[in-house]
Amino acid sequence: MTSFGCLTFLTDFGLEDGFVASCHGVAARIAPSARIIDITHLVPPGDVRRGAAVLAQTVPAMPPAVHVAVVDPGVGTSRRAIAVRAGHSVLIGPDNGLLSWAVTALGGANEAVVLTNDALWNHPVSATFHGRDIFMPVAAHLFTGTELALAGTVVNVASLVRLAPPTSRMLDGEAEGEVLSVDRFGNVQLSIPTAAMQELGIRLGGTLVIRCNRRELTAPYLDTFGSAATGELIAFTDSAGLVSLAVTGGNAAEVLSLPPGARVRMAASSPA
Repeated sequence: MTSFGCLTFLTDFGLEDGFVASCHGVAARIAPSARIIDITHLVPPGDVRRGAAVLAQTVPAMPPAVHVAVVDPGVGTSRRAIAVRAGHSVLIGPDNGLLSWAVTALGGANEAVVLTNDALWNHPVSATFHGRDIFMPVAAHLFTGTELALAGTVVNVASLVRLAPPTSRMLDGEAEGEVLSVDRFGNVQLSIPTAAMQELGIRLGGTLVIRCNRRELTAPYLDTFGSAATGELIAFTDSAGLVSLAVTGGNAAEVLSLPPGARVRMAASSPA
C-alpha cells in the first residue's frame, strides 16, 4: 500500500464562495489526518491549460501525494472522471487534459481508472459539483489506504486525454515559444527553456531581442528583478527553468499585451 505524505488541491473555484471549504470538509470527514496543501484556487475560470501548467510545475516539489485538480468546464457531461497513478503519487480530476502535464512531470502514467465506484462518493451527487462529491471523497479514501483499482474501472493509460505540449523551437537563430502563463504580478512565463538562451549565446547581463505583437523590443537577460531599474523590461529564468518576461515594479503582460497562448520570439541582440 502506498503511503502518501499529503493531499493537494488545485481549482478554479476562487475564494469568495464556500466551494473550497466544502471540499475540505468532505475530506476531513473521511480522512481527518490528511494534511491538505492548497496549490491555488485562482486559476482563471475554465482555463485548463493554465491549471495544467501550475499543477505540473508544482507537483515535483511535493512528497508522494494524492493530487486533486478541478478545472472542469465539462462537468456533468460525458467527460470521464479519472484517477492516474504516476510515480509514487495519484492524480485525480476530469479527463480533459488538466492532469496530463503533471503526469508527465511525475514520470508518466503507470495506471488509470475511471471513477465508477459510487460507494466512494459523497451523496447525493450534484451534477455540477464533482469536486466535492466525486474527486475529493475518492482522493480521501485513497489517502486512507483504499487501493486505486477499487476506485473504478481500469482503463488503458493511452486513452487519457492529453493537452498538446507547449510549443518551443529553435529556428533561424531565434527561439520561438508561447506564453504559457501569466502570474498575479503580470510576469509572463514562456515555453522557452533556459537552455535556449545558452544555445543562442545569450548570457546573464547580455541583451536580447524580443519579437511579439509585430513589435521588436530589447531587454537585458538578468537573474532577478532587483538587478533592473523600476519600469524596465527584463528577461529572466524563473523557478521552473523557463524564460519569463517582467517589468520591474510593473506588469509585463499589460505592457506587452501578451495573454496566454501568444507567440513570442527571441534572439541575441546584434553587437553595436
